[in-house]
Amino acid sequence: MNKKSLILYIFLVAIVFSALSVKSQETALSVSDALEKALENNYGIVISKSEIEIAKINNTWGTAGRIPTVGFNVSSINNKELLDNTSTNMISGGIGVNWTIFNGFKVNITKDKLERLENLTKGRSAVVVESTIQDVIMSYYNILLQKEQLEVLKTVMQLSKDRFDYEQTRYEIGGSVTYNVLLAKNIYLNDKALYLNQEVVVRNTIRNFNFLVGEEPQITWTFSEDFNSDTTEYILGNLMDKMLANNQTLQNQYANLLLQKNEIDLQRSNLYPRLSLSAGIDNSYSWINSEGQAEIYNEALTPYGNVSLSYDIYSAGNRKRAINIAKINEEITQVETDEIKHSLTNQLYNEFETYNLRKVLLNVANESLEAAEMNLQIADEKFKSGAINSFNYRDIQLSYLRSAINQLQSVYNLIYSNTTLTRLTGGFLDESNP
Repeated sequence: MNKKSLILYIFLVAIVFSALSVKSQETALSVSDALEKALENNYGIVISKSEIEIAKINNTWGTAGRIPTVGFNVSSINNKELLDNTSTNMISGGIGVNWTIFNGFKVNITKDKLERLENLTKGRSAVVVESTIQDVIMSYYNILLQKEQLEVLKTVMQLSKDRFDYEQTRYEIGGSVTYNVLLAKNIYLNDKALYLNQEVVVRNTIRNFNFLVGEEPQITWTFSEDFNSDTTEYILGNLMDKMLANNQTLQNQYANLLLQKNEIDLQRSNLYPRLSLSAGIDNSYSWINSEGQAEIYNEALTPYGNVSLSYDIYSAGNRKRAINIAKINEEITQVETDEIKHSLTNQLYNEFETYNLRKVLLNVANESLEAAEMNLQIADEKFKSGAINSFNYRDIQLSYLRSAINQLQSVYNLIYSNTTLTRLTGGFLDESNP
Protein backbone atom coordinates (compact mmCIF):
# COMPACT_ATOMS: atom_id res chain seq x y z
CA MET A 1 0.00 0.00 0.00
CA ASN A 2 1.54 3.32 -1.08
CA LYS A 3 1.57 6.44 1.08
CA LYS A 4 -1.43 8.12 -0.60
CA SER A 5 -3.55 4.99 -0.26
CA LEU A 6 -2.59 4.71 3.42
CA ILE A 7 -3.59 8.32 4.10
CA LEU A 8 -6.89 7.81 2.30
CA TYR A 9 -7.54 4.62 4.27
CA ILE A 10 -6.83 6.36 7.61
CA PHE A 11 -9.10 9.25 6.59
CA LEU A 12 -12.00 6.91 5.74
CA VAL A 13 -11.55 4.99 8.99
CA ALA A 14 -11.64 8.27 10.94
CA ILE A 15 -14.89 9.26 9.20
CA VAL A 16 -16.46 5.89 10.02
CA PHE A 17 -15.44 6.07 13.68
CA SER A 18 -16.68 9.66 13.89
CA ALA A 19 -20.06 8.62 12.49
CA LEU A 20 -20.24 5.70 14.92
CA SER A 21 -19.34 8.04 17.80
CA VAL A 22 -22.13 10.45 16.87
CA LYS A 23 -24.54 7.53 16.55
CA SER A 24 -23.57 6.22 19.97
CA GLN A 25 -24.28 9.64 21.49
CA GLU A 26 -27.90 9.53 20.38
CA THR A 27 -30.16 9.19 23.40
CA ALA A 28 -32.84 6.53 23.45
CA LEU A 29 -36.18 8.28 23.75
CA SER A 30 -39.51 6.71 24.62
CA VAL A 31 -42.91 8.41 24.45
CA SER A 32 -42.92 8.91 28.22
CA ASP A 33 -39.44 10.50 28.06
CA ALA A 34 -40.65 12.83 25.31
CA LEU A 35 -43.71 13.82 27.34
CA GLU A 36 -41.54 14.52 30.37
CA LYS A 37 -39.34 16.85 28.32
CA ALA A 38 -42.38 18.59 26.83
CA LEU A 39 -44.01 19.16 30.22
CA GLU A 40 -40.81 20.82 31.36
CA ASN A 41 -39.73 22.74 28.27
CA ASN A 42 -42.72 23.33 25.96
CA TYR A 43 -43.23 27.07 25.49
CA GLY A 44 -47.00 26.98 25.87
CA ILE A 45 -46.78 24.98 29.09
CA VAL A 46 -44.11 27.27 30.54
CA ILE A 47 -46.33 30.30 29.83
CA SER A 48 -49.39 28.60 31.35
CA LYS A 49 -47.40 27.84 34.51
CA SER A 50 -46.60 31.54 34.83
CA GLU A 51 -50.28 32.41 34.37
CA ILE A 52 -51.16 30.01 37.20
CA GLU A 53 -48.57 31.72 39.39
CA ILE A 54 -50.15 35.12 38.67
CA ALA A 55 -53.59 33.77 39.57
CA LYS A 56 -52.21 32.39 42.85
CA ILE A 57 -50.65 35.74 43.69
CA ASN A 58 -53.96 37.52 43.07
CA ASN A 59 -55.99 35.03 45.10
CA THR A 60 -55.59 36.67 48.52
CA TRP A 61 -57.83 38.35 51.07
CA GLY A 62 -55.82 41.52 50.53
CA THR A 63 -56.84 41.64 46.88
CA ALA A 64 -60.44 40.96 47.89
CA GLY A 65 -60.38 43.95 50.30
CA ARG A 66 -60.65 42.31 53.71
CA ILE A 67 -57.35 43.55 55.10
CA PRO A 68 -57.11 47.22 56.18
CA THR A 69 -54.78 49.56 54.31
CA VAL A 70 -52.20 51.68 56.06
CA GLY A 71 -50.92 54.94 54.60
CA PHE A 72 -48.32 57.55 55.49
CA ASN A 73 -47.99 61.09 54.22
CA VAL A 74 -45.74 64.05 54.89
CA SER A 75 -45.81 67.52 53.33
CA SER A 76 -44.03 70.84 53.58
CA ILE A 77 -45.75 74.16 52.80
CA ASN A 78 -43.64 77.32 52.49
CA ASN A 79 -44.74 80.81 51.44
CA LYS A 80 -43.61 84.42 51.81
CA GLU A 81 -45.68 87.60 51.87
CA LEU A 82 -43.64 90.29 50.06
CA LEU A 83 -45.53 93.38 51.29
CA ASP A 84 -44.98 92.85 55.00
CA ASN A 85 -42.02 90.46 54.63
CA THR A 86 -43.71 87.59 56.44
CA SER A 87 -42.56 83.97 56.01
CA THR A 88 -44.74 81.01 56.84
CA ASN A 89 -43.44 77.45 57.01
CA MET A 90 -45.40 74.33 57.88
CA ILE A 91 -44.47 70.65 57.99
CA SER A 92 -47.18 68.09 58.52
CA GLY A 93 -47.27 64.33 58.53
CA GLY A 94 -49.59 61.56 59.50
CA ILE A 95 -50.27 57.87 59.44
CA GLY A 96 -53.73 56.42 58.91
CA VAL A 97 -55.63 53.17 58.62
CA ASN A 98 -58.61 52.65 56.32
CA TRP A 99 -60.81 49.59 56.58
CA THR A 100 -64.04 48.71 54.88
CA ILE A 101 -66.05 46.86 57.52
CA PHE A 102 -69.04 45.98 55.36
CA ASN A 103 -69.84 46.53 51.69
CA GLY A 104 -72.63 44.10 50.95
CA PHE A 105 -70.57 40.88 51.35
CA LYS A 106 -68.46 41.98 48.39
CA VAL A 107 -65.23 40.89 50.08
CA ASN A 108 -66.33 37.26 50.42
CA ILE A 109 -67.83 37.25 46.94
CA THR A 110 -64.63 38.70 45.45
CA LYS A 111 -62.52 36.11 47.27
CA ASP A 112 -64.72 33.33 45.85
CA LYS A 113 -64.28 34.87 42.40
CA LEU A 114 -60.49 34.96 42.77
CA GLU A 115 -60.53 31.32 43.86
CA ARG A 116 -62.57 30.34 40.82
CA LEU A 117 -60.36 32.41 38.53
CA GLU A 118 -57.34 30.53 39.84
CA ASN A 119 -59.10 27.20 39.23
CA LEU A 120 -60.11 28.34 35.75
CA THR A 121 -56.51 29.33 35.00
CA LYS A 122 -55.41 25.86 36.09
CA GLY A 123 -58.11 24.38 33.87
CA ARG A 124 -56.94 26.39 30.88
CA SER A 125 -53.40 25.29 31.61
CA ALA A 126 -54.65 21.70 31.69
CA VAL A 127 -56.10 22.17 28.19
CA VAL A 128 -52.68 23.39 27.02
CA VAL A 129 -51.06 20.36 28.66
CA GLU A 130 -53.57 17.98 27.04
CA SER A 131 -53.03 19.54 23.63
CA THR A 132 -49.26 19.34 24.05
CA ILE A 133 -49.42 15.70 25.16
CA GLN A 134 -51.44 14.74 22.09
CA ASP A 135 -49.18 16.77 19.79
CA VAL A 136 -46.05 15.16 21.22
CA ILE A 137 -47.47 11.64 20.97
CA MET A 138 -48.58 12.16 17.38
CA SER A 139 -45.32 13.88 16.46
CA TYR A 140 -43.36 10.98 17.96
CA TYR A 141 -45.33 8.39 16.01
CA ASN A 142 -45.22 10.55 12.89
CA ILE A 143 -41.44 10.24 13.04
CA LEU A 144 -41.79 6.47 13.29
CA LEU A 145 -44.24 6.58 10.37
CA GLN A 146 -41.84 8.56 8.20
CA LYS A 147 -38.95 6.27 9.14
CA GLU A 148 -40.99 3.20 8.27
CA GLN A 149 -41.97 4.76 4.95
CA LEU A 150 -38.29 5.49 4.37
CA GLU A 151 -37.52 1.79 4.83
CA VAL A 152 -40.28 0.85 2.37
CA LEU A 153 -38.90 3.27 -0.21
CA LYS A 154 -35.42 1.90 0.43
CA THR A 155 -36.68 -1.62 -0.26
CA VAL A 156 -38.35 -0.51 -3.51
CA MET A 157 -35.24 1.45 -4.50
CA GLN A 158 -33.05 -1.60 -3.87
CA LEU A 159 -35.37 -3.75 -5.98
CA SER A 160 -35.13 -1.17 -8.76
CA LYS A 161 -31.35 -1.09 -8.38
CA ASP A 162 -31.20 -4.90 -8.61
CA ARG A 163 -33.40 -4.79 -11.69
CA PHE A 164 -31.20 -2.13 -13.28
CA ASP A 165 -28.05 -4.15 -12.53
CA TYR A 166 -29.74 -7.26 -13.91
CA GLU A 167 -30.72 -5.55 -17.16
CA GLN A 168 -27.28 -4.01 -17.51
CA THR A 169 -25.62 -7.41 -17.02
CA ARG A 170 -27.95 -8.98 -19.59
CA TYR A 171 -27.19 -6.13 -22.00
CA GLU A 172 -23.44 -6.69 -21.62
CA ILE A 173 -23.82 -10.35 -22.56
CA GLY A 174 -26.26 -9.60 -25.37
CA GLY A 175 -29.42 -10.76 -23.62
CA SER A 176 -31.15 -7.36 -23.45
CA VAL A 177 -31.56 -4.16 -25.42
CA THR A 178 -30.77 -0.53 -24.66
CA TYR A 179 -34.44 0.32 -24.20
CA ASN A 180 -34.82 -2.10 -21.29
CA VAL A 181 -31.62 -0.84 -19.65
CA LEU A 182 -32.69 2.81 -19.90
CA LEU A 183 -36.18 1.98 -18.65
CA ALA A 184 -34.75 0.17 -15.62
CA LYS A 185 -32.33 3.03 -15.01
CA ASN A 186 -35.11 5.66 -15.09
CA ILE A 187 -37.22 3.63 -12.70
CA TYR A 188 -34.26 3.22 -10.33
CA LEU A 189 -33.42 6.95 -10.41
CA ASN A 190 -37.07 7.84 -9.78
CA ASP A 191 -37.20 5.52 -6.76
CA LYS A 192 -33.91 6.93 -5.52
CA ALA A 193 -35.30 10.49 -5.73
CA LEU A 194 -38.34 9.41 -3.70
CA TYR A 195 -36.02 7.88 -1.10
CA LEU A 196 -33.86 11.02 -0.87
CA ASN A 197 -36.93 13.25 -0.51
CA GLN A 198 -38.21 10.99 2.27
CA GLU A 199 -34.90 11.40 4.12
CA VAL A 200 -35.50 15.15 4.17
CA VAL A 201 -39.06 14.58 5.43
CA VAL A 202 -37.70 12.47 8.30
CA ARG A 203 -35.19 15.15 9.32
CA ASN A 204 -37.83 17.91 9.16
CA THR A 205 -40.24 15.80 11.23
CA ILE A 206 -37.58 15.32 13.91
CA ARG A 207 -36.88 19.06 14.00
CA ASN A 208 -40.60 19.78 14.45
CA PHE A 209 -40.66 17.24 17.26
CA ASN A 210 -37.67 18.91 18.94
CA PHE A 211 -39.53 22.22 18.88
CA LEU A 212 -42.50 20.64 20.68
CA VAL A 213 -40.32 19.22 23.46
CA GLY A 214 -38.20 22.38 23.71
CA GLU A 215 -34.95 20.92 22.40
CA GLU A 216 -32.47 22.30 19.87
CA PRO A 217 -33.15 21.49 16.17
CA GLN A 218 -29.87 19.62 15.64
CA ILE A 219 -30.41 17.07 18.41
CA THR A 220 -31.11 13.53 17.23
CA TRP A 221 -32.69 10.63 19.10
CA THR A 222 -33.05 6.91 18.96
CA PHE A 223 -36.82 6.46 19.03
CA SER A 224 -37.29 3.31 21.09
CA GLU A 225 -41.03 2.71 20.73
CA ASP A 226 -42.43 0.16 18.31
CA PHE A 227 -44.65 1.46 15.54
CA ASN A 228 -47.88 -0.29 16.39
CA SER A 229 -51.30 0.75 17.64
CA ASP A 230 -53.50 -0.20 20.53
CA THR A 231 -56.68 -2.01 19.51
CA THR A 232 -58.57 -1.71 22.81
CA GLU A 233 -62.28 -2.42 22.67
CA TYR A 234 -64.17 0.65 23.91
CA ILE A 235 -67.74 0.87 25.13
CA LEU A 236 -69.48 4.06 24.04
CA GLY A 237 -71.46 4.45 27.27
CA ASN A 238 -68.30 4.29 29.38
CA LEU A 239 -66.58 6.82 27.15
CA MET A 240 -69.57 9.15 27.43
CA ASP A 241 -69.54 8.99 31.24
CA LYS A 242 -65.82 9.71 31.32
CA MET A 243 -66.18 12.63 28.92
CA LEU A 244 -68.95 14.31 30.93
CA ALA A 245 -66.99 13.84 34.15
CA ASN A 246 -63.41 14.53 33.04
CA ASN A 247 -63.30 16.50 29.78
CA GLN A 248 -61.23 19.55 30.61
CA THR A 249 -62.88 21.91 28.13
CA LEU A 250 -66.27 21.09 29.64
CA GLN A 251 -64.90 21.50 33.18
CA ASN A 252 -63.57 24.93 32.24
CA GLN A 253 -66.99 25.91 30.91
CA TYR A 254 -68.57 24.85 34.19
CA ALA A 255 -66.06 27.14 35.92
CA ASN A 256 -67.10 29.98 33.60
CA LEU A 257 -70.72 29.36 34.56
CA LEU A 258 -69.88 29.63 38.25
CA LEU A 259 -68.03 32.87 37.58
CA GLN A 260 -71.13 34.31 35.93
CA LYS A 261 -73.21 33.37 38.99
CA ASN A 262 -70.54 35.04 41.08
CA GLU A 263 -70.83 38.19 38.96
CA ILE A 264 -74.57 38.38 39.74
CA ASP A 265 -73.79 38.30 43.47
CA LEU A 266 -71.18 41.02 43.01
CA GLN A 267 -73.69 43.30 41.30
CA ARG A 268 -76.27 42.61 44.00
CA SER A 269 -73.78 43.62 46.69
CA ASN A 270 -74.11 47.20 45.42
CA LEU A 271 -77.65 47.25 46.83
CA TYR A 272 -76.29 47.20 50.40
CA PRO A 273 -74.93 50.14 52.41
CA ARG A 274 -71.19 50.59 52.92
CA LEU A 275 -69.62 50.87 56.39
CA SER A 276 -66.00 51.95 56.69
CA LEU A 277 -63.55 52.94 59.41
CA SER A 278 -60.62 55.31 59.26
CA ALA A 279 -58.21 56.01 62.11
CA GLY A 280 -54.78 57.54 62.51
CA ILE A 281 -52.77 60.40 63.87
CA ASP A 282 -51.62 63.66 62.28
CA ASN A 283 -48.73 65.81 63.42
CA SER A 284 -48.05 69.34 62.18
CA TYR A 285 -45.42 71.93 62.97
CA SER A 286 -45.49 75.52 61.72
CA TRP A 287 -43.83 78.84 62.36
CA ILE A 288 -44.41 82.43 61.19
CA ASN A 289 -41.60 84.93 60.89
CA SER A 290 -42.64 88.60 60.41
CA GLU A 291 -40.21 91.49 60.15
CA GLY A 292 -39.89 93.29 63.49
CA GLN A 293 -41.90 90.67 65.40
CA ALA A 294 -41.07 87.57 67.33
CA GLU A 295 -41.39 84.24 65.57
CA ILE A 296 -44.59 82.33 66.23
CA TYR A 297 -44.37 78.56 66.61
CA ASN A 298 -47.25 76.13 66.58
CA GLU A 299 -47.30 72.34 66.93
CA ALA A 300 -50.28 69.99 66.86
CA LEU A 301 -50.66 66.24 67.43
CA THR A 302 -54.12 65.07 66.40
CA PRO A 303 -55.32 61.49 66.67
CA TYR A 304 -58.60 60.64 64.98
CA GLY A 305 -61.03 57.80 64.49
CA ASN A 306 -63.97 58.03 62.10
CA VAL A 307 -66.78 55.72 61.11
CA SER A 308 -68.82 56.37 57.99
CA LEU A 309 -71.97 54.79 56.64
CA SER A 310 -73.01 55.46 53.05
CA TYR A 311 -75.77 54.26 50.80
CA ASP A 312 -76.81 55.16 47.28
CA ILE A 313 -80.54 55.79 47.52
CA TYR A 314 -80.98 56.21 43.78
CA SER A 315 -78.51 55.54 40.97
CA ALA A 316 -80.72 56.10 37.93
CA GLY A 317 -81.35 52.35 37.68
CA ASN A 318 -77.68 51.50 37.06
CA ARG A 319 -77.50 48.84 39.76
CA LYS A 320 -80.64 47.08 38.55
CA ARG A 321 -79.41 47.17 34.94
CA ALA A 322 -76.06 45.72 35.98
CA ILE A 323 -77.82 42.85 37.77
CA ASN A 324 -80.04 42.16 34.75
CA ILE A 325 -77.03 42.17 32.40
CA ALA A 326 -75.20 39.74 34.70
CA LYS A 327 -78.23 37.42 34.63
CA ILE A 328 -78.36 37.54 30.83
CA ASN A 329 -74.64 36.76 30.68
CA GLU A 330 -75.27 33.78 32.92
CA GLU A 331 -77.97 32.56 30.53
CA ILE A 332 -75.57 33.01 27.59
CA THR A 333 -72.90 31.02 29.41
CA GLN A 334 -75.44 28.27 30.14
CA VAL A 335 -76.33 28.09 26.43
CA GLU A 336 -72.61 27.97 25.58
CA THR A 337 -72.19 25.14 28.08
CA ASP A 338 -75.00 23.17 26.43
CA GLU A 339 -73.45 23.85 23.03
CA ILE A 340 -70.02 22.61 24.15
CA LYS A 341 -71.56 19.50 25.72
CA HIS A 342 -73.50 18.80 22.51
CA SER A 343 -70.44 19.42 20.33
CA LEU A 344 -68.25 17.14 22.45
CA THR A 345 -70.91 14.43 22.33
CA ASN A 346 -70.95 14.64 18.53
CA GLN A 347 -67.16 14.48 18.43
CA LEU A 348 -67.16 11.44 20.71
CA TYR A 349 -69.71 9.60 18.56
CA ASN A 350 -67.79 10.44 15.38
CA GLU A 351 -64.40 9.50 16.80
CA PHE A 352 -65.74 6.29 18.34
CA GLU A 353 -67.12 5.20 14.98
CA THR A 354 -63.94 6.27 13.20
CA TYR A 355 -61.82 4.34 15.70
CA ASN A 356 -63.77 1.13 15.10
CA LEU A 357 -63.62 1.64 11.35
CA ARG A 358 -59.87 2.20 11.44
CA LYS A 359 -59.38 -1.04 13.37
CA VAL A 360 -61.11 -2.89 10.54
CA LEU A 361 -59.14 -0.97 7.92
CA LEU A 362 -55.90 -1.87 9.67
CA ASN A 363 -56.76 -5.56 9.44
CA VAL A 364 -57.55 -5.12 5.75
CA ALA A 365 -54.28 -3.24 5.21
CA ASN A 366 -52.30 -5.98 6.98
CA GLU A 367 -53.83 -8.66 4.75
CA SER A 368 -53.27 -6.51 1.66
CA LEU A 369 -49.62 -5.97 2.56
CA GLU A 370 -49.08 -9.67 3.18
CA ALA A 371 -50.52 -10.48 -0.25
CA ALA A 372 -48.49 -7.71 -1.92
CA GLU A 373 -45.23 -8.96 -0.36
CA MET A 374 -45.91 -12.51 -1.56
CA ASN A 375 -46.88 -11.24 -5.01
CA LEU A 376 -43.67 -9.20 -5.19
CA GLN A 377 -41.52 -12.23 -4.40
CA ILE A 378 -43.27 -14.28 -7.07
CA ALA A 379 -43.02 -11.43 -9.59
CA ASP A 380 -39.28 -11.11 -9.01
CA GLU A 381 -38.78 -14.76 -9.88
CA LYS A 382 -41.10 -14.55 -12.91
CA PHE A 383 -39.37 -11.41 -14.20
CA LYS A 384 -35.96 -13.01 -14.05
CA SER A 385 -37.32 -16.12 -15.76
CA GLY A 386 -38.98 -14.02 -18.48
CA ALA A 387 -42.53 -14.98 -17.56
CA ILE A 388 -43.56 -11.34 -17.14
CA ASN A 389 -42.27 -8.15 -18.76
CA SER A 390 -40.81 -5.00 -17.20
CA PHE A 391 -44.14 -3.17 -17.13
CA ASN A 392 -45.90 -5.99 -15.27
CA TYR A 393 -43.06 -6.17 -12.77
CA ARG A 394 -43.15 -2.41 -12.20
CA ASP A 395 -46.91 -2.48 -11.66
CA ILE A 396 -46.44 -5.13 -8.97
CA GLN A 397 -43.69 -3.04 -7.36
CA LEU A 398 -45.97 -0.01 -7.23
CA SER A 399 -48.78 -2.15 -5.83
CA TYR A 400 -46.47 -3.29 -3.05
CA LEU A 401 -45.42 0.31 -2.38
CA ARG A 402 -49.04 1.46 -2.12
CA SER A 403 -49.97 -1.44 0.16
CA ALA A 404 -46.99 -0.89 2.46
CA ILE A 405 -47.59 2.85 2.81
CA ASN A 406 -51.31 2.30 3.27
CA GLN A 407 -50.63 -0.20 6.06
CA LEU A 408 -48.29 2.24 7.82
CA GLN A 409 -50.80 5.07 7.45
CA SER A 410 -53.53 2.80 8.86
CA VAL A 411 -51.44 2.20 11.99
CA TYR A 412 -50.86 5.94 12.39
CA ASN A 413 -54.55 6.74 11.85
CA LEU A 414 -55.57 4.28 14.56
CA ILE A 415 -53.04 5.82 16.97
CA TYR A 416 -54.52 9.22 16.21
CA SER A 417 -58.08 8.03 16.90
CA ASN A 418 -56.95 6.41 20.13
CA THR A 419 -55.26 9.58 21.41
CA THR A 420 -58.27 11.68 20.39
CA LEU A 421 -60.63 9.44 22.37
CA THR A 422 -58.25 9.64 25.33
CA ARG A 423 -58.21 13.43 25.18
CA LEU A 424 -61.98 13.74 24.79
CA THR A 425 -62.52 11.60 27.89
CA GLY A 426 -59.87 13.42 29.98
CA GLY A 427 -57.59 10.38 30.04
CA PHE A 428 -54.33 12.29 29.67
CA LEU A 429 -54.79 14.01 33.06
CA ASP A 430 -56.61 11.17 34.82
CA GLU A 431 -54.42 10.23 37.79
CA SER A 432 -55.92 6.71 37.83
CA ASN A 433 -54.76 6.18 34.24
CA PRO A 434 -50.94 6.13 34.03
